[in-house]
Amino acid sequence: MTRGWVAVGVEVVFFALAFGWRSWVQWRRTGSTGFIRPRRGAPLPELAAALGLVCALVLLAAAPIADIAGMSRVGFLDTTWAAVTGVVLGVAGIGLTLVAQMAMGDSWRIGVDDSQRTDLVTTGVFARVRNPIFTAMLVATLGLTLLVANPLGIAAFLVLASALELQVRFVEEPYLALTHGATYEQYRATTGRFLPRLTRPAT
Repeated sequence: MTRGWVAVGVEVVFFALAFGWRSWVQWRRTGSTGFIRPRRGAPLPELAAALGLVCALVLLAAAPIADIAGMSRVGFLDTTWAAVTGVVLGVAGIGLTLVAQMAMGDSWRIGVDDSQRTDLVTTGVFARVRNPIFTAMLVATLGLTLLVANPLGIAAFLVLASALELQVRFVEEPYLALTHGATYEQYRATTGRFLPRLTRPAT
């Protein structure tokens, strides 16, 4: 039960900073919160990604509540090492999320708007990874999953991973390729989608 309350605290900080505070900063800078709903007539993958993100956040919020209420934990994760690792990953993931979000500056947003053209950010953490915010969110969610160690937490991680994969492959990357053309294709060839490339592309 103590693990559930710790997870609640970590999640409150995560949601407050990564979504609340960052959106407020974006609104002060640009007049927009950065949240963009799926486009009218959006294709199925884009709708599925948006729905998956919402479902993952709901599951993530429900997981520690279920732990406090007494939901059984997955046996091999019901250990002290899993809890400690979960806290470390959760805090690290929150920190990395904020660093990556701020590195995007005014270009930060969730979703795409075909009528907008934002700068392509390729410096800092974006010099090696194209989607460090999503990577950091997965790290934070993995930490929370290890912390509560119940089926809802595991489902939250799996649904989030699937939703982000859909969002990147079928929404973000096509939009950036169309908007930035050859510049984005060159950037994509030298960076990893979620993790740094282990090898350089052949020249």
